Amino acid sequence: MPNSTTVSEFLLSGFSDVWELRVLHTMLFLLMYLATLTGNLLIVTVITVDQKLHTPMYFFLLNLSVWDMCYISVTVPKACVIFLLNNRVISVVGCAAQTFLVLLCVYTEFLLLTIMARDRYVAICQPLHYHVIMTPRVCVQMTLGSVFSGLVYAGVHTGNTFHLSFCRSNVVYQFFCDIPPLLKLSCSDILANEIVIFVSTMIVGGGCFSFITKSYIHIFSTVLKFPTRRERRKAFSTCIPHILIVIIFLGTGAAVYLKPTSNSPLIQDMVISVFYSIVPPFLNPIIYTLRNKQIKEALRSISKRYLLKTLNNSIKGKHLVI
Repeated sequence: MPNSTTVSEFLLSGFSDVWELRVLHTMLFLLMYLATLTGNLLIVTVITVDQKLHTPMYFFLLNLSVWDMCYISVTVPKACVIFLLNNRVISVVGCAAQTFLVLLCVYTEFLLLTIMARDRYVAICQPLHYHVIMTPRVCVQMTLGSVFSGLVYAGVHTGNTFHLSFCRSNVVYQFFCDIPPLLKLSCSDILANEIVIFVSTMIVGGGCFSFITKSYIHIFSTVLKFPTRRERRKAFSTCIPHILIVIIFLGTGAAVYLKPTSNSPLIQDMVISVFYSIVPPFLNPIIYTLRNKQIKEALRSISKRYLLKTLNNSIKGKHLVI
């Protein structure tokens, strides 16, 4: 095909062309975005300030919150611009950057969720060896390993995707640049890309899910042997939210990435993509703050200290004025 038909920029899509619905979508996305940033920033602040929370479990939760903020910031601001201003244009370089960052965040978050399952397994099933196995050095190494392997994973898939020729259309039927809708626009042979995506998704997603499932089978079998109902309830309260996030994350992501590109309904994919790009970062702070007793206690303690400090400063200020 002639070079003149080669795509130089892409047009992202919204859910509707009706102005009122676009405003509604903008408001919903913006509210979820602000709530996600506020909740995750609160978790990061509480864990950083409170010395009691400087444990492996909360170290991984802090990292998950940071990646949640990065993940949702890659997609939602641009989506709001699309919905509200109808500014759908994104350059090829910008689209490649967004694809790379989305893949990096998804991969790193899912590995962090897997590591958190490992942390809970050691804490519940091997409590006497917990501080020997989950040392600060090991925690940092596992986190950095997730990030660096994520860079490789995202780089390979982004490179494979943008190595293709895009000449059929420049309209991406998605509110952010994602690999499945981009493959539909290619005039190159995409069979190799689909095979690589399928195999890598099965290896990474299936491997992590198998590891998480195995960990929780051991966890639940151990928890059911606890002598008191209070201990069982406490153990389940830290595990069930984690399982819920994993199911939403993996299930919706697999629904988009594992099926053939040609058999992919457009609106359905856009709706499903919300559940793996926006819902998990939005739910994480809600689940981990509302259901976590230690974080709630730390939040109350920090709030009291802040109020007392503010009150003392105001009293000192009045004395100085007098």
